[in-house]
Amino acid sequence: MKQLIDLLHTIPQYQGNQDIPSIEIKGITIDSRQVQQGYLFFCIEGYTVDGHDFVEQAIENGAVAVVAEKQLSTCNVPVFYVRNTTKALGYLANAFYDTPTQKLDLIGVTGTNGKTSVTSLINEMLQATQEVTGLIGTIEMKIAAESFPVANTTPEISFLQKGFYRMIQAGVQTAVMEVSSHALELGRVNGCDFDIAVFTNLSQDHLDYHGSMDQYFLAKSRLFQQLGNVYDKNKPKYAVINTDDAYSEQLIDATVQPVITYGIDKSADVHAKNISLHANGSKFILQTFKGNIEITSKLMGKFSIYNMLAAVSVALLKGISLKNIKNVLEHTTGISGRFEPVQAGQSYGVVVDYAHTPDSLQNVLETMNEFTQGKTYVVVGCGGDRDKTKRPLMGEIACKYADYAIFTSDNPRSEDPQAILGDMIKDLKTANYELEVNRKQAIEKIIALANENDMILIAGKGHETYQIIGNETLPFDDREIAKKAITNNL
Repeated sequence: MKQLIDLLHTIPQYQGNQDIPSIEIKGITIDSRQVQQGYLFFCIEGYTVDGHDFVEQAIENGAVAVVAEKQLSTCNVPVFYVRNTTKALGYLANAFYDTPTQKLDLIGVTGTNGKTSVTSLINEMLQATQEVTGLIGTIEMKIAAESFPVANTTPEISFLQKGFYRMIQAGVQTAVMEVSSHALELGRVNGCDFDIAVFTNLSQDHLDYHGSMDQYFLAKSRLFQQLGNVYDKNKPKYAVINTDDAYSEQLIDATVQPVITYGIDKSADVHAKNISLHANGSKFILQTFKGNIEITSKLMGKFSIYNMLAAVSVALLKGISLKNIKNVLEHTTGISGRFEPVQAGQSYGVVVDYAHTPDSLQNVLETMNEFTQGKTYVVVGCGGDRDKTKRPLMGEIACKYADYAIFTSDNPRSEDPQAILGDMIKDLKTANYELEVNRKQAIEKIIALANENDMILIAGKGHETYQIIGNETLPFDDREIAKKAITNNL
């Protein structure tokens, strides 16, 4: 608990009652439904909901003060106005939870693809040295041995800072988190003191929000700018950057902190050579500034090697030995929904993957083609209410890199699924595809086509166990649907 006056000192530019009464704040939230007695309520204007419209509900639930951007009508609790409530929340939540990220090492991973895999690998490497860790990502938040659900790739500020506070209480030494471009643009990581920032890659995604690749890059670069301008030998900060990516040089210029590069095609501080890719994994020589070692991994594909190199770079900065790194890379089996095999006794391969961008779809299909002896099939769709410009690209890639594609629904949300499919096929000049709006039937159809030694990719949803159609969130798991279809076809 904190005194309101002490918290407001973190946002000195506020407007409101300067003669602040002695008010004890017991919690902070942006959700009026979560307000309890003694809470401070922040009004955040979102895409579909405006917190300013829920002030009365927040007060009824126990809010003792409000921070807002817009002028509110009569209010029977103190109201403090700021220019930007999201930024103010970052400062204030950080203070309320006693600046938790200054008390642990914080590693942020950003990029279009690979964030979940890289954070998971880093976490495994840290745990292999008996370090107590925290993990925040698309799938969940982990605090030591406990797991909690999350609503976004990067949670909202008060939830995030509370999570870090709980990590400190649990003895966490290092936290690893995915940092989305939305989070950086919206200021969700304001108040977070990052020690290592990792860049995986940048390819087309989220242009419905950012508008252009330049703006998308600018959002990603904020993570590296937030490393600060001062080198502190007692708490050094580093940037880890994929030198093979076209945006790498711009990103290197965006930070004043020491940079560690990793890559395959270009010379780098952490490099993979003599790469061998096959259906059961990969093999390569890991060259680093700490020495070289051979790696034989169960993880498949060139993109997996990039993910491993990113994680290795961080591990070396954290002082982890090559012996421990090798042990983790050779025993890890990957994470849920990322190139995850589905096996039910069939003579052909079925893989479920989260690939939902043109670049990630191409990466996965190219990987499959490297070892597939028969034909390659793909089931893929595009999400509704999201970047429409990537839809024809997804269609072209599916038909170019697979022998046959079935285009279907992903999470159509409020859009007409048929219209989404229309966008995907509008530029196609080939005929090796069909449309099937019903995702379950699309998966059943593609599995019925497969013969021995063929490979099927079910792309787009990966670990997700739901499908959003209209305003409904319905149970749906690609892996379970595929397994039943395989069994029925045996």
